[in-house]
Amino acid sequence: MTDKKPKILCVDDEPKNLELLEALLVPRGYDVIMAVNGSEALTKVALDPPDLILLDVMMPGLNGYEVCKKIKSTKETQFLPVVMITSLTGEEERIKGLEAGCDDFISKPFDKTELSTRVKSLLRIKFLPQSKIDVNSWFNIGKDMSKDGIKHSFLATREYSLAKDQYSVTPDDNFMALAIAIRDRLIERWINTQQKYHKENVKRAYYLSLEFLIGRLLGSNVLNLGLGNQTKLAAEELGFDLEEAQNSEQDAGLGNGGLGRLAACFLDSMATQGIPANGYGIRYEYGIFNQKIINGYQTEYPDAWLAKGNPWEFPRIERTVKVRFGGRTFMFHDEKGTLRVKWVDTEDVLAVPYYIPVVGYKNDIVNTLQLWSARSTADFDLKYFNEGDYERAVYSKVFSENISKVLYPRDSSSQGKELRLKQEYFFTAASISDIIRRFKEDNSDFKSFPDKVAIQLNDTHPSLAIVELMRILIDEENLDWDTVWDITVRTFGYTNHTVMSEALECWSVPSFERLLPRHTQLIYEINTRFLKDVATRYPQDTDRLRRMSIIEEGYPNKVRMANLAIIGSHSVNGVSELHTKLIKEQLFKDFYELFPERFNNKTNGITQRRWLQKSNPKLSELITAAIGNTWVSDLYELEKLTALKDDSNFCKSWQWVKKTNKKYLAEYIYKTTDIRVNPDSVFDIQVKRFHEYKRQFLFGLYIASQYLRVKNNPRASFVPRTFIVAGKAAPGYFMAKLIIKFINSIADVVNSDKEIGDKLKVVFLENYRVSLAELIFPASDLSEQISTAGTEASGTGCMKFMMNGALTIGTYDGANIEMAEAVGEGNIIIFGLRLEEIEKILASGYNPQDYINRSMVLKEIIGLIQNNFFSPDQPNLFAPILDSLFCGDRYFVCADFDDYCAKQEKASRLYADKKEWTKKSIINVARSGRFSSDRTIKEYAKDIWNIPCAHSC
Repeated sequence: MTDKKPKILCVDDEPKNLELLEALLVPRGYDVIMAVNGSEALTKVALDPPDLILLDVMMPGLNGYEVCKKIKSTKETQFLPVVMITSLTGEEERIKGLEAGCDDFISKPFDKTELSTRVKSLLRIKFLPQSKIDVNSWFNIGKDMSKDGIKHSFLATREYSLAKDQYSVTPDDNFMALAIAIRDRLIERWINTQQKYHKENVKRAYYLSLEFLIGRLLGSNVLNLGLGNQTKLAAEELGFDLEEAQNSEQDAGLGNGGLGRLAACFLDSMATQGIPANGYGIRYEYGIFNQKIINGYQTEYPDAWLAKGNPWEFPRIERTVKVRFGGRTFMFHDEKGTLRVKWVDTEDVLAVPYYIPVVGYKNDIVNTLQLWSARSTADFDLKYFNEGDYERAVYSKVFSENISKVLYPRDSSSQGKELRLKQEYFFTAASISDIIRRFKEDNSDFKSFPDKVAIQLNDTHPSLAIVELMRILIDEENLDWDTVWDITVRTFGYTNHTVMSEALECWSVPSFERLLPRHTQLIYEINTRFLKDVATRYPQDTDRLRRMSIIEEGYPNKVRMANLAIIGSHSVNGVSELHTKLIKEQLFKDFYELFPERFNNKTNGITQRRWLQKSNPKLSELITAAIGNTWVSDLYELEKLTALKDDSNFCKSWQWVKKTNKKYLAEYIYKTTDIRVNPDSVFDIQVKRFHEYKRQFLFGLYIASQYLRVKNNPRASFVPRTFIVAGKAAPGYFMAKLIIKFINSIADVVNSDKEIGDKLKVVFLENYRVSLAELIFPASDLSEQISTAGTEASGTGCMKFMMNGALTIGTYDGANIEMAEAVGEGNIIIFGLRLEEIEKILASGYNPQDYINRSMVLKEIIGLIQNNFFSPDQPNLFAPILDSLFCGDRYFVCADFDDYCAKQEKASRLYADKKEWTKKSIINVARSGRFSSDRTIKEYAKDIWNIPCAHSC
């Protein structure tokens, strides 16, 4: 500090409290001045600014929040440290203080040592030499970003928030204390970001998704804040295991597959690119499920990911929204004689928002993921309780809160279907209400709504947002239909994620009418007007009208959500070049002919910050040492690695990194499965949601073929392989679950055969999740992307493998096509029928038995399955899978099998040539630039949302 005594302003309306503070601070060398109310404090700050303020909250006149807000909004005093001293201990009160701009909290009655320590820490920062402070720099905000600052926050949180000391602390406590310490350092940036958006009245993107697979946030937030080294040093000096603490964090149970992982990547990229954005979803109390493999079968257990608390979320009770279901509608004429509709007698559910900050990479920008939790309007009915009917007393609470209880309730029953529809309306209605609230804060004319709001629908799940926006603008804001429809279409964009018509969401009209009577009316009106326009454009084409109608006629009639999304949006995008071509030419051909200007492609991407820098630190360090670190925010910079593919020293380092990562995974495999695998073998990996079109069964057949190959010729030369499989099947998807059992049955045979030894191992890693994926991708050698051509919309797992140096064996499908274009056909292994070949075969008639008869290996494997070789204790266990092959083989497993095996042999030969394999591995990473979600998000912002990036799009 300086030679001058630091001046502290103490503000409290109780003279005894002021005397106590003075008695504590003066002997410690501080100059103390006092104010007994907020107005006096502001006057003293203006006349002679102190070095720090200790501010009471509850005071007559201006309270502490108001005083702090005025101080922080004044340019001359915005960096003046303010500590609030309060007896209010609730989370909401602390959040109010943070929103007002305070730098720290101390609870009454305060501990003298704590107060002295916090004062000293804040003053130390204030009195740093001015040459070290730049108000525009990364360290421009109150919290100390050094290891000492992190240590101070950690210890204070551990003691005063968790009530733990060094003797009682657990790894969970260390995680929680560290997470809160890091969280405190992003909150200031979060508030500043939101204030900036509000002050400048910027246009915002709102990303609506039923899934956000954000994984664990501690590591990502540390990385994006640039605190990696400081956090590591702090943990070392504090004497706890940082990795152990990080592993104590639960994966957020907010998604299942690629849809949720894509949404999470997009959130990261939107913040990093400086795009004002909010994500909206559901705060599921339980994730989809925790998967256990018992006797080879998938068994589902609840995923209670919130059981230990979530340090990253902030409840915003004051922003609660009422969501309505059921009831009835009636028409009336208003005072102007205009026909109006009211929706009444509804059953209401409260949507409580939880905010999660989303940190941009070293840019001071923090966006928000807003998740809705369902609460009952009446938690407890005392009348029923007093009558002894305890179940009915809490019925309303339980019934309402089921909405956000679990991700993807099983929809094989009518109750499950209805709950799923309720979920979709619940989160879209709450989100639209919140978006309108935000718009109204700075705007009054709804005609400018599309100039301030861009809403992106991540698949059809949020499509009801279109109808909900119309309902509010027509019924509550009293706008006319044509104006509202124009606003709606200009506001919404729709991303399609499938090429299979049966995967498009449809809901029965009777369910719609019962749950959402007003929305049903609006959908029918939208459909009537739309079909009238179609009929004018295509007279007497009744088949076209039937195909394009939002209402699918049948028993019962159904609402086609994809048709609604297309009609109500100004943009419809696919997620890979092939996928977009297919939706234009096949899936949505009629709509493309009517609205060609609406259709566009936005090939998916992934964030390199999580999927390379965080998950593969050794490779990241090697890359940064070679070409610098600009690739973290501009992935095209990796192209510079191409020049190093023939550098022997660099290649050796590359091989060492891969071998080290494989050893890490091998340790995890042994720890969790008791299977020892050979790190020198090919780590051949297929990890993804189980579905027949993804063809995990084809992978299983290939594994069986390699087992037979070794058994039939044990002395032959053989490149060892470790086959690694992971993924979950939907609980009600019988065939997918049977394929999991099939692969585990093969594993039992292979792994227990002593003659096979280290030549082959088969590992199924249970409970696939983001944190496990971060361990798998860096260790991968060969990536299995083997879906039937024309079935995978894009895929993002393929990009994660590529970015971590794996070679891909795959079909000409989804993003594989663009990956092949990027790396060149010599650096990717493509096999199997292409889409046009499949279409020709289907046109002439496909007989899978012909392919089985021509393939000696396939015929032998099928014979083993029929003879129960892989299920000796359960005869005919896998007969349903074989029946699916013999009766159509919808996904062309038989047709692609021989070519798949041939190309796998090519991969083995290539792996044996370490120099050539390493070269191709480097090229794959070097050419992964176009698959960054930063590129994808820039395209969304420029082409669909019309929102500029802080880092120019």
